[in-house]
Amino acid sequence: MISGKMILLVEDERKVQNYNKRLLAEKGYRVETAMTLAEARAFLASKTPDAIILDIGMPDGNGLDFLREFRQSSRIPVLLLTGFGGANDIVAGFQTGCDDYLTKPYTFEVLHVRLQSLLRSAERVPEVVVKGPLTLRLTPMAAYLNSVNMKLTQKDFSLLLLFVKNEDRVMSAEYLYEQVWGQPMNNNNQAVRSAISRLRGKLKETQYGIESEYGGGYRFSLLSSNPPPG
Repeated sequence: MISGKMILLVEDERKVQNYNKRLLAEKGYRVETAMTLAEARAFLASKTPDAIILDIGMPDGNGLDFLREFRQSSRIPVLLLTGFGGANDIVAGFQTGCDDYLTKPYTFEVLHVRLQSLLRSAERVPEVVVKGPLTLRLTPMAAYLNSVNMKLTQKDFSLLLLFVKNEDRVMSAEYLYEQVWGQPMNNNNQAVRSAISRLRGKLKETQYGIESEYGGGYRFSLLSSNPPPG
């Protein structure tokens, strides 16, 4: 059910904020607001909204920097609502971790259907993924091995989650990089190799591992022996 969901509006234009707050409330949402990124951080320190509508140009910083920081620990849906409408701006928004991007001017009807779509998608994504002794919690991002926090970085967590969701599927380094780092690899696979090496070290006490496949691909699966190096 979409109505009743909590939405955090991070917007420094008072007229825009009041307009969206009023119309979203009329649709049945519980709406919280923040005029600055500092207010948004303070709110998120104690509460967990179902979605965030975030402006990029904020008085105390860049919304993309805030989003990048936020994505270190949370997969809560974020819709960027901003006056920055260039192609590079939109690409940067998605690469940083937004789930949708809407430029001003806009109509409330479009904003509302985009928000509904994000919330429906979030409801279909499990908050916890379990694979043998591994437990991956999406909010906040944390992986546990036999109930012990593996203390993974955001990139390592995202890579492990991708492997777990695609057990026994061979995936190229290029594909892994595009999915986790959000951009083309450009023939430099060192970041992927380093992350896989770290994950192999974390997984060595389990029956699962990441195997190297001929041609540069990788496969997460049950192992009959220790995973090969490289």
